[in-house]
Amino acid sequence: MPNTTFDTAHDARSHAPHAPQARQRWLALLARATRDELDDALARCPDAPEFVWLRAPQTGLVLVQGRVGGSGDRFNLGETTLTRCTLRQRDGVVGTGYVLGRDAERAVRVARLDALMQMPQHHATLAAGPLTAIAKRVADTVEQTEAATAASRVEFFTMVREA
Repeated sequence: MPNTTFDTAHDARSHAPHAPQARQRWLALLARATRDELDDALARCPDAPEFVWLRAPQTGLVLVQGRVGGSGDRFNLGETTLTRCTLRQRDGVVGTGYVLGRDAERAVRVARLDALMQMPQHHATLAAGPLTAIAKRVADTVEQTEAATAASRVEFFTMVREA
């Protein structure tokens, strides 16, 4: 069964306050969050510092790679639309946001939350509440997709004809 909690204890065990792996995990969750989930998370941080843009939201194309059989050789699958932005809070913390599609407001919310997650006073609150809820929803969605895929799986076999 997929992990449905955002593991704050795992983050605390790392040697750096916010190891790259921890930040990758929360950015992956934030990129999959809905706008309402992001708004709920931001509402829990009413004292968020002001920010300036390092890179205002921009939309473009990125090349997506696939792997043969899911784990084999890489190949270019195609292009997809991506929106990104980077900001710096007045306290110097830099947040970045990447989301699939053209939703600039979602990318801004992801960047804001990325910066807030790097601040000790907001990290525990966000990780224990909104990120855990997002992780549960994502895990449930993956589980439903896997169940639907398994239900439609066709097993092929060959019958040997005797002569």
